[in-house]
Amino acid sequence: MLYGERIFMEEKDRRLMRMLGVLSTVGLTLVFATVIGLFIGLKLDKWLGTSPWFTVVFVLFGIIAGFRNLFAYARRSQKTLDEEEKEDKKEHD
Repeated sequence: MLYGERIFMEEKDRRLMRMLGVLSTVGLTLVFATVIGLFIGLKLDKWLGTSPWFTVVFVLFGIIAGFRNLFAYARRSQKTLDEEEKEDKKEHD
């Protein structure tokens, strides 16, 4: 590669990289939501002496929140893909 030469990614590759970024974000938010729920539940159980009830409840809340985010990302990503496909079809027509 020569100095100053730029390497441009094809549109398909850029879309793939974008989708990989979204998928990794979704995975992380699912894990983080669950861990945050676990942490809150453990702290409440320790403070109130109600082990394991708050831990169970807040872990479930974390899992639900994580899956809610997963479905929101999936819906948003599908909408973006549909819009991009429409734009591609318009360009090719």
